[in-house]
Amino acid sequence: MATPYLLFVTPEGEILEEPRLQALSFGDRPLKESDLIPLPDGVTLSMMPDRLAVGQKRSGVRQVVPQSRGWAVAALLPIGYTRTLLPAYEKVPDTEPLPFFGYSAVAGMNGKLYVAAVKTDEVRKWHPRAFNRQKLERLVHEKQAAYPQNRIIGQHAHCALDYSCPTASNLFFERWEMAIAVSPGCNARCVGCISKQEEEELISPQDRLTFIPTVDEIVEVAQSHLEQAEDAIVSFGQGCEGEPLLQWPRIGKAIKALRQKTDRGIININTNGSNPRWLQHLYDAGLDTIRVSTISGHPETYNAYYRPIGYTFDDVKESLRRAAASGLYSSINLLSFPGLIDREREVEALLALARDTNLRLIQLRNLNIDPEVFLPRMPDFSTMGKALGMRKLIQILKQELPDVEIGNFSRPVARATSAAPAAQANG
Repeated sequence: MATPYLLFVTPEGEILEEPRLQALSFGDRPLKESDLIPLPDGVTLSMMPDRLAVGQKRSGVRQVVPQSRGWAVAALLPIGYTRTLLPAYEKVPDTEPLPFFGYSAVAGMNGKLYVAAVKTDEVRKWHPRAFNRQKLERLVHEKQAAYPQNRIIGQHAHCALDYSCPTASNLFFERWEMAIAVSPGCNARCVGCISKQEEEELISPQDRLTFIPTVDEIVEVAQSHLEQAEDAIVSFGQGCEGEPLLQWPRIGKAIKALRQKTDRGIININTNGSNPRWLQHLYDAGLDTIRVSTISGHPETYNAYYRPIGYTFDDVKESLRRAAASGLYSSINLLSFPGLIDREREVEALLALARDTNLRLIQLRNLNIDPEVFLPRMPDFSTMGKALGMRKLIQILKQELPDVEIGNFSRPVARATSAAPAAQANG
């Protein structure tokens, strides 16, 4: 068995090897060959500013690489891969939090680069190769010229070009899952929110939506996509907005208007699931699929991260139960942090949530956050049993929930019940 060795990045941005030091993961756990896969296509290697690289000598002694040589390095995984271990580092005192990325442990072996991850979904529709920049710029220009007054198109032009958002880009490529942002407000204060932070030292990587679109704007953007796009999904609830449910009357009117015009394609909502009654209106209007965001199946962990305003975790579960009863294809967007979600208590709670709500899909999502911002805000891990590891978690989910898909992306699945509105049929 080969021993993974330390990588670090120089001040000039060059990735260097330190074969004399064994690579470590967060918590100074030595990396093993079995923890790693070859660096996948589409990965980005990232310097971790003000974080010193650390490794382990053959004697078992921990050694810090001097700042003069460079910083710790991590991998930012492409969508479709799930992180299994975080990188080790030593933080320089009194420095800023890390940017909001999903840092994964990396190492070298036999002159090649490896990462602590597993492939968990088919990546064709989400690979950077599928989003040609030159073509995207041309399509954005054409769409904005054709619909100069539609603010949704303007918003997602910004998201596609400035943030490389796949679902925003698909609006212009006219294919697959397409974004529609509708809500500048939110009823949660997520620790890792990427569009609005209350704490001064935490800087969101994206700008929050600043307007509420009209029903006509929504329908204008969504109708042609539903009618013409391959594997068409129109999704409310995007990273550039707050909680879409706060605009449920507007979304409901838009869904009804769209279903009067076409029965093709899938209408989806990405939501925190905070109000079952509001969601029931959307189910009745013709919503096909729902993805509810959570970090856990346990209310203590959920509340620590989401810090909900005016709702409880029981409301979230009831929203998912009603979705299943209404025939929707329901999923959760499981924010995954190795060392938390794979702990015994969390695994048991996640299994109970899936069974209680008749989930169809668990979408694993690498949580983008600085570990030292995240960990102090979470419950005491020592009360949650031992960490089983992300690979073991995925294995348990597949064994214990054979009827639940495990992946990373939403599926274009129409409602499966005759109780759906008459105009709603498989697209």
